[in-house]
Amino acid sequence: MKKIGLIGVGMMGHGIASNIVRHGYPLAVLEHPGNQPLDALKAAGVTTFTTASELAASVDILLLCVTGSPQVEAVLLGQAGEGSVLQGMRPGLIVIDCSTAIPTSTERLARCVAEAGGRFMDSAMTRTPKEAAEGRLNLLVGADDALFAEVRPLLACFAENITHAGPVGAGHRMKLLHNYVSLGSVALIAEAAACAERAGVAPEVFVDVLSKGGGGGTALERLKPVLLAKDPNGLRFAMSNALKDLGYYTTMAADSNSARAIADGVRQTFERATQEGDAQAFVPELVALLASRGDGK
Repeated sequence: MKKIGLIGVGMMGHGIASNIVRHGYPLAVLEHPGNQPLDALKAAGVTTFTTASELAASVDILLLCVTGSPQVEAVLLGQAGEGSVLQGMRPGLIVIDCSTAIPTSTERLARCVAEAGGRFMDSAMTRTPKEAAEGRLNLLVGADDALFAEVRPLLACFAENITHAGPVGAGHRMKLLHNYVSLGSVALIAEAAACAERAGVAPEVFVDVLSKGGGGGTALERLKPVLLAKDPNGLRFAMSNALKDLGYYTTMAADSNSARAIADGVRQTFERATQEGDAQAFVPELVALLASRGDGK
C-alpha cells in the first residue's frame, strides 16, 4: 500500500489519522506542538518525523490538515525552503490539502508542487471532529479527474460523502461558500436568540417555534444545547476559526467582484466577538455575548 503522511494532527487530523491506520495504510505524521496527543497513534504503529522535508521524502501521499493559507504556505514553502515539503519531496508525491484556504493561494501552491514534480489537490472538509473520528467527514475536492480517481480510496477511509467540485481550487471555493452559509445561519439565529432573551421570550418557546417553521435546520440544532442548557458544545468550532473562514470568504467574493454586504456584516460580528470575548470560545457562545451588549450593535 502507498505510504501516507499527515501534517496537522489536531482535532480533525487526529480522527483522520486514526481512520487511515484502521484501514491498514502505513502512516507517518509530523511532530508538532499543535498536535493532539499521539500516544494511541504511536501504539498503533504510526511513525513520526520532526521536519516536513523528512516526512515528505518518506511518503507517497501527504495530507495537510492545518489552520489556513499562511500555515499551508509555511509547510510547503518554508523559510527559503528550509525544512519544507518542497525541499524534501520526491517526484510523484501527491499533496492533498484538507485545510480551509484562500483559493488563489491554493492555485499558486499547486503550480509550485507541479514544478517540483509532484501533484496537488485540495480536499476541504466539512462536519466536526466527532465525524472525523467516526470516518464520516464530507470532502469537497478540487483535482483533475485522474488524480481524483486515484486517491478516492484513501479519502473514503475517513469520509462519508466525497464531492468532486472541479479542478484545483474548486474544493476550497466550495468550502468557503459552505462555511459562509453555515456560519451565517448560526450568527443570524444567535442574534435572534439574543434579542429573544432581552425581550423576555422563553428559550424553549423560541426553539420550538423556529424548529416547526422556517428557522429549523442544522444551524438551530447546533445552537439548541446552548439555548436550552447553556452548553456550547453543539458546535465545537472556535470564534477565531469562524472569523478566519469568513475573512477568506469575503476575500474570495472581492476577488470575483461578488455581492458581500451580508457576509461583511457576519464577519464583523465574529470580529467583534473575538475582540470582546475569548477568541477560542466555541461559536454558540456568541448568543450570550450578543445578549450582554447594551449598544444595539
